[in-house]
Amino acid sequence: MTAPLRVSVFRNGCAGCGHALLFRNSLSDLMSAASSKLGFAVGALFNEQGGLISDPDIIRDGDILLAAAEGEPFSRAAPSLAAGGAAGVRSGCSDSGTTEWVTLNVGGRLFTTSVTTLTGVEPNSMLARMFGGDPEGLRPGDRDSSGAYLIDRSPTYFEPILHYLRTRQLVLDEGVNPAGVLEEARFFGVESLLGRLEALAAAAPPVAADAPLSRREVVRALLVTPSQASLRFQGVNFTGADLSKLDLRNINFKYACLRDCNLRNCNLTGCCLERADLSGANLDSAQLSCVRMICANLESAYMRSCNFEDPGGIRANLEGANMKGAILTGSNMSSINLRVATLKNANLQDCDLRLAILAGADLENGNLSGSDLHEANLRGANLTNTVFELMLTPIHMSQTVR
Repeated sequence: MTAPLRVSVFRNGCAGCGHALLFRNSLSDLMSAASSKLGFAVGALFNEQGGLISDPDIIRDGDILLAAAEGEPFSRAAPSLAAGGAAGVRSGCSDSGTTEWVTLNVGGRLFTTSVTTLTGVEPNSMLARMFGGDPEGLRPGDRDSSGAYLIDRSPTYFEPILHYLRTRQLVLDEGVNPAGVLEEARFFGVESLLGRLEALAAAAPPVAADAPLSRREVVRALLVTPSQASLRFQGVNFTGADLSKLDLRNINFKYACLRDCNLRNCNLTGCCLERADLSGANLDSAQLSCVRMICANLESAYMRSCNFEDPGGIRANLEGANMKGAILTGSNMSSINLRVATLKNANLQDCDLRLAILAGADLENGNLSGSDLHEANLRGANLTNTVFELMLTPIHMSQTVR
């Protein structure tokens, strides 16, 4: 072959991932050049109709070829590839030969941006060197199944850097640590950000090791945890957090601190709250069927219109719980286990306590007026100054005045 031919080589099945190359005599040389440009080991070349090219003499000037890995079947590209011909390479790529739009998979999150964004502000950064078309620059890494370039870094800290490259403005969302963004800026070589991030990181107050988790952090944990997996918050501090209306079913909160939390309208079905601190918490209208609250601290908690009853008959277990001064008015507490619980000064007005176990419970100065105590077990309970009104019978009880 006396003169080289100009061919356009695209990634198999990807109309936007192509490069113009010069073909001489050897198919192996062409595949080697295509491997370098496309970022993967090319093991086969197809024509547009899906024919495997094994004879170099059938290649003509201006041909469009599809490059595939060894053993990879032919996958037809988008119709615009055949229609656009060589012009499709020019319209889909920058002057440097790099695809104008790229998708990055950073730590599992996809970011789509332009080569201009990645190269414009910081031409000497790692990202600019990877996608700027410099033949001596860094090569992009591997791709995922969708064709996005894989970058093993934190997406939370990468997002502010990409926003800066797009707008030249540094914006940090609430809860994003400037020190983390600073580390990523150093890694990617975004030099113009370093001074500002260093100042922000130095001014940021230190985060206490036992600082309470926020709603944002809890929601993030819920989103990344598979539905079939169990989530453990054992011993975690949530003091004062707003967790209202969240689906928190079957989470392990044993020994957790939920003091003064807003848990209104939460679904806490099947949760383990054994020995958890819920003092002063607001659980109004919460779903608490099958909950395990053995020896939990619920002093002065708001628990109005809660539901503890399970249709399957599993008892909510609050044995030994401290519920001094708790307000449970209008709650469905049918079959609940409150054995030896402390309910001193608690308000259980208009509650459904049918078949409830209150044996040995301290109900001194409690208010049970209007409650349904049908077949409730009150043996050994302390009922000193307890208010009863409209109480249904039979009731299994042996009052103990202390």
